[in-house]
Amino acid sequence: MVATLKEYGIKNARVLEAFRTVKRHLFIDSGLWDRAYEDSALPLASRQTISQPYTVAFMTEFVADNYAAGSKVLEIGTGSGYQAAILVELGYKVWTIERVELLFENTGYLLKKLGISIERKLGDGTVGWPEAAPFDAILVTAGSPDVPHPLLEQLAENGRLVVPIGNQKQQKMSVFHRIGDTVSETVTHSFTFVPLIGEAGWKQS
Repeated sequence: MVATLKEYGIKNARVLEAFRTVKRHLFIDSGLWDRAYEDSALPLASRQTISQPYTVAFMTEFVADNYAAGSKVLEIGTGSGYQAAILVELGYKVWTIERVELLFENTGYLLKKLGISIERKLGDGTVGWPEAAPFDAILVTAGSPDVPHPLLEQLAENGRLVVPIGNQKQQKMSVFHRIGDTVSETVTHSFTFVPLIGEAGWKQS
């Protein structure tokens, strides 16, 4: 898996080492363990997915390239807990929000079992976590129709919001960088995520 990430352009040595250390198979159903280290998304409960390793690495690299260990990271969409575990392995202080109760409960049990300590909340991730803000980086692991402005407002000085923006079939990964009152946007590659449901995302049908 790490060799594949290198082929796809992931260069940060800390990120690659985190992917060697955190065992992806622990975050999926045992019936899928033979596929755990493929570069593919895999199904979770409640029609959610664990992102392909390259997607997780691509997003994580924006954090690792710009912020030292100990920085505050907010994750929107806990899912399996794999992304959060990678961030913790890199030494970040992690807050994470999940809207699906079954995933929230299952992942909470798993993270506790693995001894991974993060701050978790069940709720609408599109409105962020104002009580814990500001954050150095915010990673959104679901596709949004537009930038969720509550998340922009929770960025620290020199903070970055990484969010896939587009329709419900395909999105472009966008990085919003805050310096003072100015926010710049960089649009990168295309990805496919489950929809970001919430007040500042897609409305639940």
